[in-house]
Amino acid sequence: MRNLLNFLLKYNNLIVFLILEVVALALLTSANSFHNSRIVKGSLELTARLESKINNARAYIGLREINSALALENSILKNTLERFTSDGNMIFNSVSDSVYKQNYRYTTAEVINNSVNKQKNYFTIDKGTLQGIKVDMAVTSGNSVAGIVVGCSGNFSVAISLLNLDFRVSARIKTNGYFGSLSWDGRSYRSAVLNDIPQHISVNVGDTIETTSYSAIFPEGIGIGTVTEVKPSGSDFYFIRVGLFTDFKKLAYVDVIGSLKRTERLGLENQFQ
Repeated sequence: MRNLLNFLLKYNNLIVFLILEVVALALLTSANSFHNSRIVKGSLELTARLESKINNARAYIGLREINSALALENSILKNTLERFTSDGNMIFNSVSDSVYKQNYRYTTAEVINNSVNKQKNYFTIDKGTLQGIKVDMAVTSGNSVAGIVVGCSGNFSVAISLLNLDFRVSARIKTNGYFGSLSWDGRSYRSAVLNDIPQHISVNVGDTIETTSYSAIFPEGIGIGTVTEVKPSGSDFYFIRVGLFTDFKKLAYVDVIGSLKRTERLGLENQFQ
């Protein structure tokens, strides 16, 4: 009670002022229709703005569930597309899984841990061996390279990020098909370097870089980035900097891609190495 009295004594002038303001506004609106309509209109606008902000906040909170559902739907669609093949005469052949040889299997996952500021970066996803994830599966974000699975437990997997000094992937220039090895040089999370492209080849800023068919992990044609810098390196090869499609600071949902023929291919190739 004493604290309340002290508060009233301390702010008595302000309290009296606010009370008089309320009374004045009440008298003004009751005696004048113009002022009444303006105040009512202002109140409605304020209420509408508050409701809009509340609805936006609710929509933002629901984005996590929406993104998860879209990622799952995306992986289902990719698996469906893999059930079709093309040949010289037909665009698509629709056949059952028992007859048709599907090349890749897609599984969506959420990134639950990630780093971009180290020399050797990794990220963790929320699926593991119990969900069919295995070591050496490709990981993509949208339709661009993100990493490769290097370790699994029952419900989690760790992938080596493209932003890792040990990461290598076979990559080609989309316009002319010349290929090299793409790696990260540790400078920026937004770029990597394409190596082993000879200087007699025409390379231009803006050229698209994508995965090749030589990789036993990534499907052919997965986007990596675009050329942002080309210059002679002092040897027979260019120095080519590639701006990455994947923004690793925004990595949230990924697709894990398993090659269904990888074991057969590597088994055959290893016989001649």
